Amino acid sequence: MPSSLNQRQALLVLNGLPHVGPIMLRRLMDAFEGDAVAALSGQRAKLQGVQGIGPKAADVLMHWEDRFDLAKEVAQMRRTGTRFFIQGDDKYPEMLRETYDPPIGLYWQGEYIVDRPCVAIVGTRRSTLYGRSVTKKFASELARLGFCIVSGMASGTDTAAHEGALEAGGKTVAVFGCGLDTIYPPENKDLYENIVAHGAVASEFPFGRRADRQTFPMRNRVVAGMCQGVIVIESAVSGGSMITARFAGEQGRTLMAVPGRIDQASSGGCHQLIRDGAIMVTSVDDILEELRYKRTQFPAQESELGLKDAGSPPPSLSEAEQAVMDCFVGGEMASPDALAERLERPISEISGILMGLELKRLVGKRADGRFEAR
Repeated sequence: MPSSLNQRQALLVLNGLPHVGPIMLRRLMDAFEGDAVAALSGQRAKLQGVQGIGPKAADVLMHWEDRFDLAKEVAQMRRTGTRFFIQGDDKYPEMLRETYDPPIGLYWQGEYIVDRPCVAIVGTRRSTLYGRSVTKKFASELARLGFCIVSGMASGTDTAAHEGALEAGGKTVAVFGCGLDTIYPPENKDLYENIVAHGAVASEFPFGRRADRQTFPMRNRVVAGMCQGVIVIESAVSGGSMITARFAGEQGRTLMAVPGRIDQASSGGCHQLIRDGAIMVTSVDDILEELRYKRTQFPAQESELGLKDAGSPPPSLSEAEQAVMDCFVGGEMASPDALAERLERPISEISGILMGLELKRLVGKRADGRFEAR
């Protein structure tokens, strides 16, 4: 019976009910003065008096036991070491609590609790080698300086952000756009386990909720809401990262973007953000300046984003290898056929040179078959 529930259990139920979204939940909690138990025990007339709650939603609330198996949810939480933080908990991310529509609760896996400033790094799933290098560089150095890196664990930029923080021995939080029992994308299973071991994963969605067009924007508002600043690295104009950027602006967060090539679609979103007032950043020091932090450590850097280890001399190149590398100046990408035509060399020779440059970690092959400099 609803009367046997405590506040935390009632919030867990409300959070997991279908047809009851964040805005409706906020209005419902306002109507019942923050008492989730009372909301689940409310009369139909009072429930339908809440803006947005019609007969269907009222029926869901009054007969919640038919729609949400609380005992099963709690059992799965215990089995997986998952906690449910509500807004009144000290462990609920403080900055997220201050936003306009924070989740009423967060499912949380991992021993790490946010104890330091957070910075979100987001971007396209189809990131270039350049984009992933910048992402890892920024994430690693910010993590070493004491920031927690927050992202959405999607492929591409998000993955590089989490990996960069972990490789630096820092902290990272991955916010899911689905229940924590669904690892998305599946190929990030090892990354998920590493984050749980050294950071945390979080979601406002109950077990069993699949990712869809509604859940990803909701996830993005949490990513932005947890952080002091949001950095966008490579995004198309219509990319999901632009939604995160919009939430950052609405929530009063510092919005930053990394510029890219003008002829690449993956740079279009960043350039639009910069044109519309986002801060252009090209180094970690730019980020620190915008967030009004002073550098406390000075790890070895190299100019122009420090993408290579300053202590390692560049590998020697033959004349033919240097000619191929010159074709990638400015971030250009090219196929072996295009390089062969441009340099007037046999395709077999170009393929061999590219293989050698890959072994020297100077170029990388993209999924579309083209190559680009690392």
